[in-house]
Amino acid sequence: MKLNLKRPLAFFDLEATGTNIGVDRIVEIAVLKVLPDGTQEMKVSRINPEMPIPYETSMIHGIFDEDVKEAPTFRQIAQEYADFLTDCDLAGYNSNKFDIPMLMEEFIRAEVEFDLESRRFVDVQNIFHQMEQRTLKAAYRFYCGKDIENAHSAEADIRATYEVLLAQLEKYKDVEWEDKKGNKSVPVQNDVDALHTFTNLSRPVDFAGRIVFNENGVEVFNFGKHKGKCVEEVFHAEPSYYSWMQQGDFPLYTKRCLEKIWVRWNGKKVLVKNQTEQRITVENPEGANKPQQVQGQQRPYQQRKDFKSNNNRNYNQHPKKDDKPAEPITGDMLEQLKLKFGK
Repeated sequence: MKLNLKRPLAFFDLEATGTNIGVDRIVEIAVLKVLPDGTQEMKVSRINPEMPIPYETSMIHGIFDEDVKEAPTFRQIAQEYADFLTDCDLAGYNSNKFDIPMLMEEFIRAEVEFDLESRRFVDVQNIFHQMEQRTLKAAYRFYCGKDIENAHSAEADIRATYEVLLAQLEKYKDVEWEDKKGNKSVPVQNDVDALHTFTNLSRPVDFAGRIVFNENGVEVFNFGKHKGKCVEEVFHAEPSYYSWMQQGDFPLYTKRCLEKIWVRWNGKKVLVKNQTEQRITVENPEGANKPQQVQGQQRPYQQRKDFKSNNNRNYNQHPKKDDKPAEPITGDMLEQLKLKFGK
């Protein structure tokens, strides 16, 4: 089928350092421009985001810091892409919520004009979601071939959910699935551990996705200025961040998980302090509570005491002169001075 176009329609997709429109940056852009006569033009670029790519994000799209360190920045290619998209309508998958606003942020930072007012936008995901709704009712009809009676009552919904899972286990038995890295597996198995792994690929700590586990099983922030950073490292560098989150508009369970990490982190600090004090006690049992003296270095009091003793010795080594009255100046004395100084 040929698209009925009055002007070019540009399908485009962005890969970025994350999903925060105001903070994250593009690392790859691909544009397929379809012309009214059916011909196509493709343009793809890797982009240096001028910021680190979080490892968790790289695991999704497969682009790492090393892959873009020699790539141009968006500012360097912004005008080139603005020209390529001239007079084009825009299309993508979830493009209205992510790709278009992200692209506009980058154009604005690069100070390149890109007008949206005269364009049309086609978001293919919205067609999919509205025509094939992702509700329990739609899933029940798709997998089980029937409608839920008394839909939206808790009992009916939970029984339908149970039947949907049984149908999924039958439908996807031995069906191969490929992840973003190209790894293939058969994830939908009649095993709770396997289902848990497959349905928690983002590895959330708090279920709201504010804190997630990285590849090493360490909690990292998944939002804001510390996205991708270890939670405990943020506590060490900026302890006030904990208070800000506890007082902020975050889910209660997120705050509870954060508090658990905070308590654990403080416990580690106390443990390290106690171990240090124990080591000092073992190395210096008699003076564990006294200031440590560097070999060859005297304490201030001892220095003052020794200084006074030395001065007294030096003073005693030079006996005082007799306190005799000065002799009167005589004529002989004046004659001797004249001879000495030639006067």
